[in-house]
Amino acid sequence: MALSDLGAALLRQLDPEVAHGLAIRALQALPLPAAPADDPILRTTIAGLDLPNPVGLAAGLDKNGEALAGLARLGFGFVECGSVTPLAQPGNPRPRLFRLSEDRAIINRMGFNNLGLEAFAGRLANRPRTVVVGANLGANKDTEDKAADYVAGLKRLRGLSDYITVNVSSPNTPGLRALQGRAALDDLLGRLNEARAGDPTPVFLKVAPDLTADEIALIVEASLDHRIDALIVSNTTLDRPDSLRSRDRAEAGGLSGAPLKVRAMEALRAAVDASAGRLPLIAVGGIDSGAEAYARIRAGAAAIQLYSALIYEGPGLVGRIKRDLAARLRADGFSTVSEAARSAR
Repeated sequence: MALSDLGAALLRQLDPEVAHGLAIRALQALPLPAAPADDPILRTTIAGLDLPNPVGLAAGLDKNGEALAGLARLGFGFVECGSVTPLAQPGNPRPRLFRLSEDRAIINRMGFNNLGLEAFAGRLANRPRTVVVGANLGANKDTEDKAADYVAGLKRLRGLSDYITVNVSSPNTPGLRALQGRAALDDLLGRLNEARAGDPTPVFLKVAPDLTADEIALIVEASLDHRIDALIVSNTTLDRPDSLRSRDRAEAGGLSGAPLKVRAMEALRAAVDASAGRLPLIAVGGIDSGAEAYARIRAGAAAIQLYSALIYEGPGLVGRIKRDLAARLRADGFSTVSEAARSAR
């Protein structure tokens, strides 16, 4: 992993979007060795999915499902690709991705740039079976009935991924976050529930961190009412903490990385309180170490996801987090990840 981390350091010297494209190509082309076998204490399950460890890759890195073979060898317990929309779209004008190095953060306003559902489905049909793969669904910018786009994605990807994530929390598609309101969410989740029609594939919902505890509680109840299998907490934030120092801190878009840590933890705790053990929770946002991953699990998360921290720490971060998690679980007398997560209740 040392060579991979060196490569990540070199990529940080390039334009962020150029570096992103090169990283995808490297994951496609390089003969990466498989990660070592996971410590058995890390094995866990979420919504019936058997995970060798609770450390997942968040959506956004592999938008088109192009590099799943390479990603499967980095040691993740699960990998989420997308977001994908029914129709291909270019996303927002460049520049749209900003590296806030002094803050260990990223601002993006990509706008669901992707090659579309058909290309995505074709790649998932040939995906590696050595890792649990999730597909993150979005809606096209110009679609009036955005719920219909999610239904289309759910139907087209049936049987092609291990789980589906419904992303209603990106701040870069106009009107998307409005789907988190109870009436709109009931309509969306009701239509998705009908479209599932006995399909056993778990469906997760990804929410924004810019919600009050009461709003999160409403989302939890709607998720339970409509058979959502897990909640991902949370996406990027529109908030700009006063502590940001980087030159591009005022750029529009969603902020991720270290500055999101506090807000993401607050959202997780609100979801834990509201769900009271009835709904599995996956924590994401500002997780950059084994200590932070463990803090989210002890707060009630069944698993965690990474993305922005990989840009600064390199792919070796996955292994470091797993080793630290295993050590912390044993030090605190836990025999499983789920046992540690349940201790929050």
